[in-house]
Amino acid sequence: MNKSRNLSMTAIGALVASLALIGCSKTDQMDARNATDRSMASAEQKTREAGADAKAGMERAKDATSNAAAKVGDKVDDAMITTSVKTELAKDSSLSALKINVDTDQGRVALKGTAPSSAAREHATVLAQNVKGVVSVDNQLKVETGKM
Repeated sequence: MNKSRNLSMTAIGALVASLALIGCSKTDQMDARNATDRSMASAEQKTREAGADAKAGMERAKDATSNAAAKVGDKVDDAMITTSVKTELAKDSSLSALKINVDTDQGRVALKGTAPSSAAREHATVLAQNVKGVVSVDNQLKVETGKM
């Protein structure tokens, strides 16, 4: 019986030890599960932040592209205005388009050079003002009679 009792006590001890290990294992499992959940939550948060950063970067790139395109568009528009004003001046027999320099910046036209009369000078202003896209005309033409 003593042997039987020792065997029973050993079995009970093993059972208690295994239950302790199982309980400990569950705690370890819960700790591991919690750590995994925290890691996953952190990874998801970082993914959301990276996505937001990428979206913000795309918006900045889009704005920069739009601004660059607008600047190029402005330069093209200015070149078209300059060409159109030069064409209108060349059509007028009282004006010499070769003696008039036309500069355009953001739709503002500057006329520089010479005109044969005050009337021709004023007519150059009217011609430039009638070109599509012209915002203002700065007529700096000097009247030089007998030079045309």
